[in-house]
Amino acid sequence: MTPEILKVSASGRIDKILSQAVEISRNQIEKLIKEGLVSVNGQTVTKPGFKVFEGDEIAYLFKEAKKRDAMPVDFDVEVLYEDEHLLVVNKPVGLVVHPAPSVKEPTLVDWLVQRGVSLSTVSGEERHGIVHRIDKETTGALVVAKDNKTHEALSMQLQEKSMGRYYLALIDYPLKEDITVEKPIGRNRNNRLKMDVVSGGKEAKTAFRKLAVSDLESELIAAKLFTGRTHQIRVHLKSLGRHILGDTLYGYKSKKDKISRVFLHAYLLYLTHPKTGESMEFVAPLFEDMKRYLSNRFSSDEIARALEPEAIKHRFLP
Repeated sequence: MTPEILKVSASGRIDKILSQAVEISRNQIEKLIKEGLVSVNGQTVTKPGFKVFEGDEIAYLFKEAKKRDAMPVDFDVEVLYEDEHLLVVNKPVGLVVHPAPSVKEPTLVDWLVQRGVSLSTVSGEERHGIVHRIDKETTGALVVAKDNKTHEALSMQLQEKSMGRYYLALIDYPLKEDITVEKPIGRNRNNRLKMDVVSGGKEAKTAFRKLAVSDLESELIAAKLFTGRTHQIRVHLKSLGRHILGDTLYGYKSKKDKISRVFLHAYLLYLTHPKTGESMEFVAPLFEDMKRYLSNRFSSDEIARALEPEAIKHRFLP
């Protein structure tokens, strides 16, 4: 492979200068340097903090990613939007996003591999462009980057809060009022499968807004995350004495309803297209079981008004 050449125009750390020039994270550049794939004026550099000066020539190589063996996939995922840079899907319930040793069934990553979506990273690892996580039990909108620059740009939007999602949840008892919860979250000390509000945990902030109440006291609410902790919405609701229908892990109990999954759905996704700069929004349709529950227990007119994207966004205005 022929290395790319970068002429240094201003002094500074090589990892910072190279990251800005090729629009790839410094973490990725650090891996590239430690692999011995970067040189300055013909000499290999192995330290990310190495200082370069105006007029120096940086040469660098990108390694091809090693392809993983994907599991056979016998399902499809609804595509809400796709172009050459990104893909937005409506994740169904029960689908794990990332492979792991404990996961024995095909994942969303396996589905992406089958579709040919795979990011080659500068250091030879294989990634699949998934910008934000979503629990196995949660359904809804998820964005996938199809190239490294798009992945980096969307990740930055996520950090800066210019990209995000509005969630819908059905809970067992109505909230007393619209509320924003700021409570730290960490691993539950008694059950490693659960998270909890714990002293010394990571900062976490969630806003909840009331949308519609059924005649059986369950309520449809909207939630917006300001941080991205594991099970954050579920943990913050539990701290309020509320539970998402079907969420037995966090304390939902009912003899009346046989609900087989957590009724939490990433409904509205917003972002700025990294290539065009266009502001974009995507609505992920509810799945049949959640729609059926709403139609059986709520006023259809009230639900129709509550699910209007503009109405949901308006509820979270300062």
